[in-house]
Amino acid sequence: MENTCLNCSRPITENFCGNCGQKKFKRIDKKYLIDELQYSVIHTNKGFFYSIKNIIKNPGKTARDFIDGDRINHYKPISLAFILSGISAFISYKVLGLNGIMKSYYIGKNVSDSLGGDIIAFLTSYNSAIMLLLIPVISLFTKVAFRKWGQNYYEHIVMNAYIQNFFTIISILLSYPILYLLRNDPGNFMLAANSLSFIIIIFSMIWFYKEFYKEKSMTSIILKILLVFLMLFVSYIVFIFAAVVVYVIIKGPESLKYLQQGKSS
Repeated sequence: MENTCLNCSRPITENFCGNCGQKKFKRIDKKYLIDELQYSVIHTNKGFFYSIKNIIKNPGKTARDFIDGDRINHYKPISLAFILSGISAFISYKVLGLNGIMKSYYIGKNVSDSLGGDIIAFLTSYNSAIMLLLIPVISLFTKVAFRKWGQNYYEHIVMNAYIQNFFTIISILLSYPILYLLRNDPGNFMLAANSLSFIIIIFSMIWFYKEFYKEKSMTSIILKILLVFLMLFVSYIVFIFAAVVVYVIIKGPESLKYLQQGKSS
């Protein structure tokens, strides 16, 4: 029985079944549990930190290597994006206290709509997580912009996951320490947060695509990135317009007075 796969009944000549990948039978004992624990911890840490190191060094090349098939040592980029977004959200919410800072900022701006302020605070606190959820949408735009350069839509999802990972890592390492020092000054905190996010995302995309498409000129890459931002901007305007229409339909004519009051204030 020990030389036969318990999953597909094929003969096993090594440690794993060559047909289905099932591990060779081994009775569960103390040594088995120790070996499994060691393998899980070492393998996970190796892949996680190996990917982090390579993303910091060169996110575009790392993504290119992964897409071209060099994957055995890499942590899966989408799984990594979920982990990093969770870490980012924890730091934003628990360490920086971004939710409270946002509320203080909007109170200082005399924004009376507490629900709107709470929504904005939530969106800002979970910025990385929201960007993660938007990867499939952003990938549609990058696929259109870079459509003649060879990658399919699903490869663009992986590429944007790497961009998101690089953005989150740099935010954690560089932006968050600066923002922590400004946490008692909501005005400068918001200015720094918006400025740093904009600079990092622009830098991330230009560097990523230049290293991913090394044979392409910087001018062509920048033009395509600008096209992506144009599509994002138009989509954002359409989304806001649709949200206002839905709000008016749900709330009725009185909602128009509320919106007008908001503009006048």
